[in-house]
Amino acid sequence: MASRNYLVMSGDMSLMEKKEYRLNALAAGLERCGLKGIGDINADVPNLQPIPLANKKSRVQLIHDYIMTGQWPRSIDQRELAPLTDFGAAPLAAAQDSWLTVALAVGGVVSALNALAAYTLLVGKLMVCYGVSVESPIVPMPVSRLIFRRGGALGNIIAQFDMEQLGVRWEPDAFFSEAVVIDPQELFAIQVLGRAVVAAGARVHVHNFLFETSGLVVA
Repeated sequence: MASRNYLVMSGDMSLMEKKEYRLNALAAGLERCGLKGIGDINADVPNLQPIPLANKKSRVQLIHDYIMTGQWPRSIDQRELAPLTDFGAAPLAAAQDSWLTVALAVGGVVSALNALAAYTLLVGKLMVCYGVSVESPIVPMPVSRLIFRRGGALGNIIAQFDMEQLGVRWEPDAFFSEAVVIDPQELFAIQVLGRAVVAAGARVHVHNFLFETSGLVVA
Protein backbone atom coordinates (compact mmCIF):
# COMPACT_ATOMS: atom_id res chain seq x y z
CA MET A 1 0.00 0.00 0.00
CA ALA A 2 1.37 3.38 -0.99
CA SER A 3 2.19 5.45 2.09
CA ARG A 4 0.30 8.48 0.78
CA ASN A 5 -3.05 6.64 0.91
CA TYR A 6 -4.80 6.97 4.25
CA LEU A 7 -8.14 8.03 5.69
CA VAL A 8 -8.84 11.35 7.37
CA MET A 9 -11.63 10.92 9.91
CA SER A 10 -14.63 13.14 9.28
CA GLY A 11 -14.87 13.83 13.00
CA ASP A 12 -11.38 15.34 12.96
CA MET A 13 -12.34 17.91 10.30
CA SER A 14 -14.18 21.19 10.68
CA LEU A 15 -17.07 22.08 8.36
CA MET A 16 -14.77 24.54 6.59
CA GLU A 17 -12.10 21.86 6.09
CA LYS A 18 -14.67 19.47 4.61
CA LYS A 19 -15.91 22.18 2.26
CA GLU A 20 -12.36 23.00 1.20
CA TYR A 21 -11.56 19.35 0.56
CA ARG A 22 -14.61 18.95 -1.66
CA LEU A 23 -13.71 22.13 -3.52
CA ASN A 24 -10.21 20.80 -4.15
CA ALA A 25 -11.63 17.49 -5.42
CA LEU A 26 -14.02 19.34 -7.73
CA ALA A 27 -11.22 21.54 -9.06
CA ALA A 28 -8.95 18.55 -9.68
CA GLY A 29 -11.74 16.77 -11.55
CA LEU A 30 -12.49 19.80 -13.70
CA GLU A 31 -8.81 20.22 -14.55
CA ARG A 32 -8.65 16.56 -15.58
CA CYS A 33 -11.70 17.06 -17.79
CA GLY A 34 -9.60 19.49 -19.81
CA LEU A 35 -7.05 16.77 -20.51
CA LYS A 36 -9.72 14.23 -21.47
CA GLY A 37 -11.77 16.43 -23.78
CA ILE A 38 -14.83 16.74 -21.55
CA GLY A 39 -16.31 20.20 -22.01
CA ASP A 40 -14.01 23.17 -22.56
CA ILE A 41 -12.59 24.20 -19.21
CA ASN A 42 -10.03 26.54 -20.81
CA ALA A 43 -12.80 28.62 -22.37
CA ASP A 44 -15.03 28.49 -19.30
CA VAL A 45 -12.53 29.66 -16.66
CA PRO A 46 -10.97 33.10 -17.26
CA ASN A 47 -7.15 33.20 -17.46
CA LEU A 48 -6.80 29.41 -17.41
CA GLN A 49 -5.73 28.84 -21.01
CA PRO A 50 -2.33 30.63 -20.72
CA ILE A 51 -1.29 28.30 -17.86
CA PRO A 52 0.60 25.29 -19.34
CA LEU A 53 -0.96 21.85 -18.90
CA ALA A 54 2.23 20.78 -17.15
CA ASN A 55 1.58 23.30 -14.38
CA LYS A 56 -1.25 21.28 -12.89
CA LYS A 57 -1.02 22.82 -9.43
CA SER A 58 -1.57 26.35 -10.70
CA ARG A 59 -4.39 25.26 -13.01
CA VAL A 60 -6.21 23.45 -10.21
CA GLN A 61 -5.78 26.45 -7.88
CA LEU A 62 -7.24 28.86 -10.47
CA ILE A 63 -10.24 26.56 -11.04
CA HIS A 64 -10.68 26.23 -7.27
CA ASP A 65 -10.74 30.02 -6.85
CA TYR A 66 -13.23 30.32 -9.73
CA ILE A 67 -15.78 27.86 -8.36
CA MET A 68 -15.31 29.18 -4.83
CA THR A 69 -16.97 32.41 -6.03
CA GLY A 70 -20.10 30.40 -6.80
CA GLN A 71 -19.49 30.14 -10.54
CA TRP A 72 -19.31 26.91 -12.54
CA PRO A 73 -17.92 26.01 -15.99
CA ARG A 74 -20.76 26.25 -18.50
CA SER A 75 -19.63 23.31 -20.64
CA ILE A 76 -19.39 20.71 -17.83
CA ASP A 77 -22.06 19.14 -15.61
CA GLN A 78 -21.32 17.48 -12.26
CA ARG A 79 -23.35 14.95 -10.25
CA GLU A 80 -22.85 11.59 -8.49
CA LEU A 81 -22.37 8.23 -10.17
CA ALA A 82 -25.52 6.41 -11.35
CA PRO A 83 -24.44 2.74 -11.61
CA LEU A 84 -27.35 1.66 -13.81
CA THR A 85 -26.59 4.13 -16.57
CA ASP A 86 -22.98 5.35 -16.29
CA PHE A 87 -21.17 2.07 -16.93
CA GLY A 88 -20.46 0.50 -20.30
CA ALA A 89 -22.14 -2.71 -19.09
CA ALA A 90 -25.25 -2.10 -17.00
CA PRO A 91 -26.16 -4.14 -13.89
CA LEU A 92 -28.87 -6.77 -14.28
CA ALA A 93 -31.31 -5.48 -11.68
CA ALA A 94 -32.48 -2.08 -10.48
CA ALA A 95 -32.01 -3.32 -6.92
CA GLN A 96 -28.27 -3.25 -7.59
CA ASP A 97 -28.24 0.46 -8.26
CA SER A 98 -26.34 1.13 -5.03
CA TRP A 99 -23.00 0.66 -3.30
CA LEU A 100 -23.96 -2.75 -1.88
CA THR A 101 -21.47 -5.61 -1.75
CA VAL A 102 -22.34 -9.26 -2.12
CA ALA A 103 -22.08 -11.46 1.00
CA LEU A 104 -18.84 -10.82 2.83
CA ALA A 105 -16.44 -13.43 4.16
CA VAL A 106 -13.29 -13.08 6.26
CA GLY A 107 -10.40 -12.40 3.91
CA GLY A 108 -12.60 -12.36 0.81
CA VAL A 109 -12.20 -9.60 -1.79
CA VAL A 110 -15.43 -8.49 -3.48
CA SER A 111 -16.66 -5.55 -5.52
CA ALA A 112 -18.00 -2.50 -3.69
CA LEU A 113 -20.74 -2.45 -6.35
CA ASN A 114 -22.09 -5.97 -6.38
CA ALA A 115 -23.47 -5.93 -9.90
CA LEU A 116 -20.09 -5.97 -11.61
CA ALA A 117 -16.59 -7.19 -10.78
CA ALA A 118 -15.06 -4.35 -12.82
CA TYR A 119 -16.41 -1.23 -14.45
CA THR A 120 -15.83 1.11 -17.37
CA LEU A 121 -17.25 4.62 -17.47
CA LEU A 122 -18.92 5.57 -20.73
CA VAL A 123 -17.27 7.96 -23.18
CA GLY A 124 -17.29 11.51 -21.90
CA LYS A 125 -17.63 10.66 -18.20
CA LEU A 126 -14.93 11.11 -15.57
CA MET A 127 -15.15 10.37 -11.83
CA VAL A 128 -13.28 11.66 -8.79
CA CYS A 129 -13.62 9.59 -5.58
CA TYR A 130 -12.86 11.51 -2.40
CA GLY A 131 -14.26 9.66 0.63
CA VAL A 132 -16.15 6.67 2.01
CA SER A 133 -18.87 5.78 4.50
CA VAL A 134 -20.07 2.38 5.68
CA GLU A 135 -23.49 1.05 6.65
CA SER A 136 -23.67 -2.53 7.88
CA PRO A 137 -25.90 -4.83 9.98
CA ILE A 138 -22.85 -5.66 12.10
CA VAL A 139 -20.53 -3.47 14.14
CA PRO A 140 -18.04 -2.02 14.30
CA MET A 141 -16.62 -2.54 10.78
CA PRO A 142 -17.27 -5.32 8.23
CA VAL A 143 -14.34 -4.59 5.89
CA SER A 144 -10.58 -4.24 6.36
CA ARG A 145 -9.52 -2.51 3.14
CA LEU A 146 -10.92 -0.40 0.33
CA ILE A 147 -8.99 -1.07 -2.88
CA PHE A 148 -8.93 0.78 -6.22
CA ARG A 149 -7.52 -1.09 -9.22
CA ARG A 150 -6.75 -0.08 -12.79
CA GLY A 151 -7.17 -2.78 -15.43
CA GLY A 152 -10.00 -4.77 -13.83
CA ALA A 153 -10.58 -6.99 -10.81
CA LEU A 154 -7.01 -8.32 -10.92
CA GLY A 155 -5.40 -5.12 -12.16
CA ASN A 156 -2.75 -2.91 -10.59
CA ILE A 157 -3.64 -1.30 -7.26
CA ILE A 158 -3.67 2.48 -7.66
CA ALA A 159 -4.92 3.28 -4.14
CA GLN A 160 -5.67 1.33 -0.97
CA PHE A 161 -7.18 2.51 2.30
CA ASP A 162 -7.20 0.91 5.74
CA MET A 163 -10.85 0.80 6.85
CA GLU A 164 -10.37 -0.78 10.27
CA GLN A 165 -9.59 2.54 11.94
CA LEU A 166 -13.18 3.60 11.19
CA GLY A 167 -14.38 0.69 13.28
CA VAL A 168 -11.90 1.27 16.06
CA ARG A 169 -13.12 4.84 16.41
CA TRP A 170 -16.77 4.04 15.70
CA GLU A 171 -16.88 6.58 12.89
CA PRO A 172 -19.01 5.94 9.78
CA ASP A 173 -17.39 8.46 7.46
CA ALA A 174 -13.91 9.50 6.26
CA PHE A 175 -12.12 11.39 3.50
CA PHE A 176 -9.27 10.05 1.37
CA SER A 177 -5.85 11.57 1.88
CA GLU A 178 -5.66 11.84 -1.90
CA ALA A 179 -8.58 11.80 -4.32
CA VAL A 180 -8.74 8.93 -6.84
CA VAL A 181 -9.48 9.88 -10.46
CA ILE A 182 -11.16 7.44 -12.87
CA ASP A 183 -10.82 8.40 -16.54
CA PRO A 184 -13.38 7.79 -19.31
CA GLN A 185 -13.37 4.24 -20.76
CA GLU A 186 -10.78 3.11 -18.21
CA LEU A 187 -11.37 -0.44 -16.92
CA PHE A 188 -11.23 -0.25 -13.13
CA ALA A 189 -12.43 -1.99 -9.99
CA ILE A 190 -13.37 -0.77 -6.53
CA GLN A 191 -13.13 -3.60 -4.01
CA VAL A 192 -13.37 -4.31 -0.30
CA LEU A 193 -11.55 -6.92 1.78
CA GLY A 194 -13.92 -8.59 4.23
CA ARG A 195 -13.11 -8.92 7.93
CA ALA A 196 -16.39 -10.51 9.05
CA VAL A 197 -19.14 -12.78 7.71
CA VAL A 198 -22.04 -10.61 6.53
CA ALA A 199 -24.60 -12.56 4.51
CA ALA A 200 -26.52 -9.43 3.52
CA GLY A 201 -23.40 -7.58 2.42
CA ALA A 202 -22.57 -4.03 3.44
CA ARG A 203 -23.08 -0.61 1.89
CA VAL A 204 -19.62 0.81 1.37
CA HIS A 205 -20.47 4.10 -0.26
CA VAL A 206 -17.61 5.75 -2.10
CA HIS A 207 -18.25 9.49 -2.19
CA ASN A 208 -17.70 10.78 -5.70
CA PHE A 209 -18.09 13.57 -8.21
CA LEU A 210 -18.95 12.52 -11.77
CA PHE A 211 -18.24 14.98 -14.59
CA GLU A 212 -19.65 15.01 -18.12
CA THR A 213 -20.24 17.41 -20.98
CA SER A 214 -23.06 19.82 -20.18
CA GLY A 215 -26.53 18.77 -21.27
CA LEU A 216 -25.93 15.03 -21.70
CA VAL A 217 -28.11 14.03 -18.73
CA VAL A 218 -31.19 15.76 -17.36
CA ALA A 219 -31.89 14.58 -13.80
